[in-house]
Amino acid sequence: MTPVHTLLTAAFASMDGIIDPPSSLGRMTPADLAAEAQASELWVLEPGPVACMILTDKGDTLYLGKLAVAASHRGQGVSRVMIDHAVARARALGRPSVTLQTRVELTANHAAFRAMGFAEIARTAHPGYDRPTSITYRRRL
Repeated sequence: MTPVHTLLTAAFASMDGIIDPPSSLGRMTPADLAAEAQASELWVLEPGPVACMILTDKGDTLYLGKLAVAASHRGQGVSRVMIDHAVARARALGRPSVTLQTRVELTANHAAFRAMGFAEIARTAHPGYDRPTSITYRRRL
C-alpha cells in the first residue's frame, strides 16, 4: 500500500497552499488507505504505480475518489483511461452514473472533468466554511 500512498501524497501535494481547507490526504496513512481499499475498490495502473483511484458503490452511483496520476504521466490521457474504467465498473454494477468531487479552486480539474462528460450537480462547503469548497460532478451513463 505504501507505493500507492506515495503516489497519492505526491499527486495531491500540488494542491498545498491552493485549496482551503487543506486536503484530508495529509492525515491519511498507508494503513488508512489499506482500510479504505478493503471497503471499496482500489484500482492501480502499473508499472509504477502511475495512477490510482478508489471506487465506492453508493447504491445510486459509483463514487470515484482519490484519482491521482504521477507527474511523469500527466497530459497523456491516463486520467481518461482511469475514468473510462470507472464507467465500465459502474455499468458492470448496474449503476446509472459515476460521481466525483473536486475543489472549487482546481479550475483545470473542472475543465478536464467536463471534457470527459461530467456535469456539475452540486456545490458543498466543508464544516466551518460559509462558502462552497467542493464541486460535485456526475457523468450519466
